[in-house]
Amino acid sequence: MRYLYELIGAFFLVFTVGMVVLQPGVPDGFAPLAIGAALAVMVFAGGHISGGHYNPAVSLAVFARGRLAAKDMVIYWVAQLAGAFIAAMVALFLKGKGATPPAFDTTRAFIAEFVFTFALCYVVLNAATAKATERNSYYGWAIGTTVMVGAYAVGGISGGAFNPAVTVGGLFMGLFTGSGLLAYFVAQFAGGYAAALVFRAAHPGE
Repeated sequence: MRYLYELIGAFFLVFTVGMVVLQPGVPDGFAPLAIGAALAVMVFAGGHISGGHYNPAVSLAVFARGRLAAKDMVIYWVAQLAGAFIAAMVALFLKGKGATPPAFDTTRAFIAEFVFTFALCYVVLNAATAKATERNSYYGWAIGTTVMVGAYAVGGISGGAFNPAVTVGGLFMGLFTGSGLLAYFVAQFAGGYAAALVFRAAHPGE
């Protein structure tokens, strides 16, 4: 059931991205609000079952932090990417066409994706997995708001994915180019792993 929850959560996150970004989209400035809120509500819905990752970089961070088995991490990745692919196909069907991928500067996009994937995973680990914050009622909004802030801050530079599943879904919807995928994946997984290293250094007892 955990894997199904990861697929469903990733689906609704990527589906929301497609529906608010592909034209006709929502008015300027509102897309990050919708995407951040979608992630927050899916985290609240599935966090108690699967952890509410919906993001392979987050799953890597939770694995490196010591709260997810390697086998489960791999299956989470498969479920998340499957959800992203299905979401992209449904969004394309409803919208009728994809987007023309914008031209991103690879170096700047790499930095932007690393910084805010780090921020996202850092917030997930500290707000949702630390002993000091156990059973809190705010972690979903903390996680969703981090994505919203990142989309506003660097969306114009990298597209604001911060998530390999969103990157894959965005590729099928024409939001990203295939030539930049490796840089995005490296930045996102490196950001997630770096966040786990910081968390482990700050919480040696966990």
